[in-house]
Order: sequence, then structure tokens, then C-alpha cells
Amino acid sequence: MLPERTEVLLRNRTAAPRGRPCARRGATGGALAAAAVLIGAGCSSLGLGQRAPTPSPVIKTASAGSTVLGEYLLLLQKLVQGTPSEQAEIVAKAQRDYDVAPTPSRELKLALILGTPGHPVADLARAQGLLRELMANPEMLLPVERALTFLELSLIDDHLTLEAENRRLQNDAVRADQQRMANANHRLQAELDENARLRRELEEARAKLDAIANIERSLNERKPGSTGR
Repeated sequence: MLPERTEVLLRNRTAAPRGRPCARRGATGGALAAAAVLIGAGCSSLGLGQRAPTPSPVIKTASAGSTVLGEYLLLLQKLVQGTPSEQAEIVAKAQRDYDVAPTPSRELKLALILGTPGHPVADLARAQGLLRELMANPEMLLPVERALTFLELSLIDDHLTLEAENRRLQNDAVRADQQRMANANHRLQAELDENARLRRELEEARAKLDAIANIERSLNERKPGSTGR
């Protein structure tokens, strides 16, 4: 039994010094944990101060752009499919809104309405002017409005260019027809004048022949001896 107790005592004595480093390690671990908490708090405070951007505004902006685009397209659909009275009311309302407060969005709405064919008040030239004003200050528009303005202005520019080219071709064709008609009339008049000249010459020749015939008859009548017989 004695050797066993001695062995237990020896184990206890040898185990006691080992407990102290463990305590120091525990204290060191606590300090590290506290430092980690402080570092985490510092990082959190830095994050709050910097206010890192979140994707939610992008989602809201895209949603707003889709809503605005849908409103413009719905308005144009009503304009195209409406009756003449409904079309006139849409145009008048857009003009009134723009006159009261000429904001970029209302200016774009009026330009889109005026630039849409199919109603009596369509005015592509004025719509082109309004759209060019908007493109001069694109930062005042939403991204989807800028894209819509650029697209509509390109379409109107192309349409007006084609109209101008068609008018030029039509005017050229009209001038060419007029020139051909003038040339034909000139040739016809020249032929008429020539025929009149020939008729006059023919009449003069006949008159001369008649005069010669009359002279010959008078000479024959005056020959001597013709009466005695």
C-alpha cells in the first residue's frame, strides 16, 4: 500500500506545476478573445462609418425605370388606338402639363406624343426640337428616359431625312416632267409654226399661179384677129 500512496503523491506533485502554464494559457486565450472582440467592434464601426453600398438601390432604380417605361408605352398605345377625340385630349393634356411645369419628363412625354404618327396633331419637326433639347442635358433624365430619348430622336431624324429625300426626288421628277412637257410643247409649237409657214407659202404660190393664169387669159383675149374670126 505504501508504494501506491507514494506514487499518488508523486503524481500530484508533478501535476501541480503543469497547472500553472495552463492558467497562463487560459489568460492568454482570454486576452486574445478580448482583442478579437475589440477588432470586430472596430471593424463594425468602420463599416458603419463608410456605409458600404448595397444592391438594393440598384434594384429600386431598375424597377423605377421599368415602371416609367411602361407608363410611356401605355400612353403611346392609348394615343395610337384612341379615337380622334381621345387623341386630341391626350395631346392637349400633355401640352397643358408641359406649359404648367416644363420638367424633362413632361417634355419627353410631349415629344413622344408629337413624334408618334397617326393623329392629326403629330408634329415630327417640333418633337425633334424637344428631343434635341433633352439630349443637350441628359443628366436630367432617368437612364431609361435617356435611352428612350436617344432612340426616338434617331427614328425621327431618319424619318425626316427620308421625307426630305422623297420631297427632293418628287420635286426633281416634277421638274423633269415639266421640262419634258416644255420641250414637247416647244417642238409642237415649232411644227405648228412650220406648218403655218408652209401654208402661207403655198397660198402665196397659188396666188402667183392664179395671177399668171389671169395674165395669160388677158393676153390671149387681146391677140389680133381673134375678133374678126
